[in-house]
Amino acid sequence: MMACSDTEKLSLDVEPYCDGDLSGCAAAMEKERESYLSPTENPSTISVSASIPPDQQGYDVEFDPPLENKYECPICLMGLRSAVQTPCGHRFCNSCIKKSIRDTGQKCPVDNEVLLEEQLFPDNFAKREILSLSVRCPNVGCSDKMELRQLEKHLSQCKFATVQCPQCLESVRKSHLDEHKSEQCIQRLMTCPACAGSFVYANKQIHEQICPFANTVCEYCEMELIRDQLALHCDTDCLKAPVACTFRTFGCHVKMPRNELAQHMQEFTQMHMRCMAEFLRSQTLNSCSVPSFATHSSSDERGASARAPDSCQCRPELMNLRETVLELEGRLVRQDQQIRELCIHNETQKNQVTELRRKLSSLEEATRELEAQQYQGVYVWRLENFSLHLRNQEAGQPIVLHSPPFYTGRPGYKLCLRLHLQTPSAPRCSNYISLFVHTMQGEFDSQLSWPLQGMIQLAVLDQAEGQHHVEVMETKPDLQAFQRPTVQRNPKGFGYVTFLHLQALRQRGFVKEDVLLVRCEVTPRFDASLRREGVQPRGSEPSL
Repeated sequence: MMACSDTEKLSLDVEPYCDGDLSGCAAAMEKERESYLSPTENPSTISVSASIPPDQQGYDVEFDPPLENKYECPICLMGLRSAVQTPCGHRFCNSCIKKSIRDTGQKCPVDNEVLLEEQLFPDNFAKREILSLSVRCPNVGCSDKMELRQLEKHLSQCKFATVQCPQCLESVRKSHLDEHKSEQCIQRLMTCPACAGSFVYANKQIHEQICPFANTVCEYCEMELIRDQLALHCDTDCLKAPVACTFRTFGCHVKMPRNELAQHMQEFTQMHMRCMAEFLRSQTLNSCSVPSFATHSSSDERGASARAPDSCQCRPELMNLRETVLELEGRLVRQDQQIRELCIHNETQKNQVTELRRKLSSLEEATRELEAQQYQGVYVWRLENFSLHLRNQEAGQPIVLHSPPFYTGRPGYKLCLRLHLQTPSAPRCSNYISLFVHTMQGEFDSQLSWPLQGMIQLAVLDQAEGQHHVEVMETKPDLQAFQRPTVQRNPKGFGYVTFLHLQALRQRGFVKEDVLLVRCEVTPRFDASLRREGVQPRGSEPSL
């Protein structure tokens, strides 16, 4: 916006409007000054600027240094775009003043002087001046400055420019659009690794609940299997699924886990036999009973002669039922014997599996021990899923992690690392990473000199720029931490309570792909007796 004195000069140069009448000129100047001081209070200005498309209004950008008033449009209150000047000496955006003339009448919005569109003329000088002003890039994160005329070219190339994702309509940086569409967009298509079907990422949980080939867990035995097999597994194979007694037809309504059915059948054999006998007896009586109305409809002689053959017909059926019961009892005895044999075989297999697992565990431990002996005192510890540990730390949960063991050589000392993520409420060390070294019982302890002496270098590795955070310390033989351990891991450690602040961890590239790398280099010093026996210490290696 222009100052009043500037406006007055421009107006006089173009077309004087106070020719002779000084009081009228003073009134016009006062009216013009009020319009400059409070342009936002002019109703016509507000209605006009609100109806102009953004690409035709003034330049809505951050000028650095701030925009002078003389380059500000009184209508849209932004930098003049395609500046034009009126005969009365005021400057406006070309589209703003033309819209104002069409909507509010043929007058100047500042001093209400008569104004026609034909009287407007381009102000090329102001246009050149405005395009030469310095502006800041409007994209968040970009700190570049350039002349206004170069802004459009910069925006087309700015790596911080944002575009709308065509799938989820979220605003993302143009340079990150491909990565967003393939890895972050909630509307991206995914392929199920189980059934090879396609689904939208937002429906991932729904698909996982209905996918026929997805892994699921049996609610009874917690066995992992695919969903299509779950029903058959529960009906036939699951040892802990509830099943009904085999004699439920005969009146035993007990339910139990499938692996307890054999024991139930063995313990309640007599009860099952009684239930079956009662059932067969009731079936026999029902089949041999004669309706009462048939007996009363005949005479006593005919009724007596009719009952005798009926009772004779019932006897063969009873004999057949007794034979059936005896056959079932024999079959039950044979099944009991088979079940006992299967139980013995199953127990033998369990013992064999337990022994194989023990041997496997022993082999795994020996393998880990051999791997630990190959590190030669330089060990890099990978802490995966580190963001989960950080979330638990922010929630106030104490995080204590121990590394796998490693040796300083062969023969050498066996060590491990301990890392703490101090909680926000921890006194004197809140939100710090604490890092310590512990000695452990190793294979070569009897061949080494104690206490451990030498240099220890601890580092958290910067995986982006290589600017690692390193601390070096000298062992102290008088501390318990360096004495020969009497338990598997020495409870006393040696290191730094405030090794690295978590804020510094987030500001630099220490965590990459959710993995933190901690490096430990131990250079022990052996005494003269070991040197005479031929045990040479490992030479120092280049530090980080």
